[in-house]
Amino acid sequence: QAQLVESGGGSVQAGGSLRLSCSASGYTYSTYCMAWFRQAPGKEREGVASITNDGITTYADSVKGRFTSSLDNAKNTLYLQMNSLKPEDTAMYYCALVRRSWWYSPCPMMPTTYNIWGQGTQVTVSS
Repeated sequence: QAQLVESGGGSVQAGGSLRLSCSASGYTYSTYCMAWFRQAPGKEREGVASITNDGITTYADSVKGRFTSSLDNAKNTLYLQMNSLKPEDTAMYYCALVRRSWWYSPCPMMPTTYNIWGQGTQVTVSS
C-alpha cells in the first residue's frame, strides 16, 4: 500500500528558507506525478508545485522563482525547497501522488487528480 510521509516543516521568519521532504513507499507506478499542495485555515487546498517522474516541473504563480521542487528517484523522495518565505506562505503542506496518465505533461495541480496523500507538515512564516 502506497504511503507518503512529509517532514521538514517549522517556523521561520519572513525571508527565511525551509526544505520539505516527502518520502514515498509502497507504490508500483513506473510513471507518476507528484505534487505539493498547501491549505491555510479557512481556505481551499491549492497546488504549489508538481513534478513528473522524469523531472518536468510546474509551479503556481505565487511561488515561481522562490520554490523549487525536485525528485530523488533513488531515495523515493520528493523535495520542496522554499526560499524568500512570506507570511502568506503559512499553511499545512501536503505531498500527493498519482499514476501518470499519458496526457499529464506537465502534471496537474488540481487536488482531485491525486489519490495518495501524506499527512501534512506545518509551515509558519512570521513577519
